[in-house]
Amino acid sequence: MKLDKVRWGIIGCGDVTEVKSGPAFQKVQNSELVAVMRRTGELAKDYANRHGVPKWYDNADALINDPEIDIVYIATPPDAHREYTIKAAQAGKPVYVEKPMGRSFKDCQEMIATCEAAGVPLFVAYYRRAQPRFLKIKELLHNKAIGDVRFVSSTQYQKVTEDLKDPQNLPWRVQPHLAGGGLFFDLASHTLDMLDYLLGPINEVQGFASNQAGHYPAEDIVTGSYKFESGVHGVGNWCFTAFENVDKNEIVGTPR
Repeated sequence: MKLDKVRWGIIGCGDVTEVKSGPAFQKVQNSELVAVMRRTGELAKDYANRHGVPKWYDNADALINDPEIDIVYIATPPDAHREYTIKAAQAGKPVYVEKPMGRSFKDCQEMIATCEAAGVPLFVAYYRRAQPRFLKIKELLHNKAIGDVRFVSSTQYQKVTEDLKDPQNLPWRVQPHLAGGGLFFDLASHTLDMLDYLLGPINEVQGFASNQAGHYPAEDIVTGSYKFESGVHGVGNWCFTAFENVDKNEIVGTPR
């Protein structure tokens, strides 16, 4: 089916939709943000008023089944991704879901299977693949600017923020029953997606995950090694209770 304009509905209009996706849906050609949903109706209403959105809901089913919505964007914490993806697919609506896609591999597989059975596309919000800097890296690798790629090394560590030290008021990102894991799930997923885009799929993985500082229930350090189908090797270290903030990815090749 060809549409003259894509009409969006957002489930979960939190911080990620304020400056990134929400305004973009209004600015992109042939795109319109029609409705938003949040469990607290007053917050949904406030968002709609501030962003010029015609409709708001405090019930996800009502938004999903709104005949004026063509595609559903799910921007809730990961614990609701599976449920809303399945409902949207069964309603015949394509789905655009925030990362991490789900809390587990099983959840993700079920989401994919349901959308395939319903004949609707399923997209995950790894938008960085379209950014010019990463397109340039893709071009350089394709043109063998560093010869043949041998390995990639990823290092990400950061200082623990104060909001992560209050056990009575922890963000959802470090509560495994909501997020599936900790900050590794939320932040490293971008890195691993980009490596998949640049170097192809990973087919072997080994690693360790631990909680060293004890500020919250989720892991706060992950180390891993992996091998791509192409034969390229990779190593990664992610620590979220370190002394400073560093985010570095290095791709090493051969002489040209």
